[in-house]
Amino acid sequence: MDSLISFVENEFVAKKEFPNFSAGDTITVYYEIKEGEKKRTQFFKGVVIQRRGSGATETFTIRKMSGTIGVERIFPVNMPALQKIEVNKKGKVRRARIFYFRGLTGKKARIKEVRS
Repeated sequence: MDSLISFVENEFVAKKEFPNFSAGDTITVYYEIKEGEKKRTQFFKGVVIQRRGSGATETFTIRKMSGTIGVERIFPVNMPALQKIEVNKKGKVRRARIFYFRGLTGKKARIKEVRS
């Protein structure tokens, strides 16, 4: 049964090519929004908290600060509205899921940047 599901995912789900990113990276996600008859592109820039799943069900969570309020958004990798992903900074973290980042504020919320 698992092989059948993976076969269908590989054959029929359109794969998009995005740059490699992981938890701790600062990325900008451009996605399309439909408002009535109009379509426009909106972006969401923040730190990747986690990537989870695999194949067609893979998702990633981004967190940004809007004023003093933290805003998180979960994006499926295969969402048709996703247009592009830009990696702004590569971050150095020790974990794959940085949920502790939610409790940090100010200078403690900084992530070291990996220069390449």
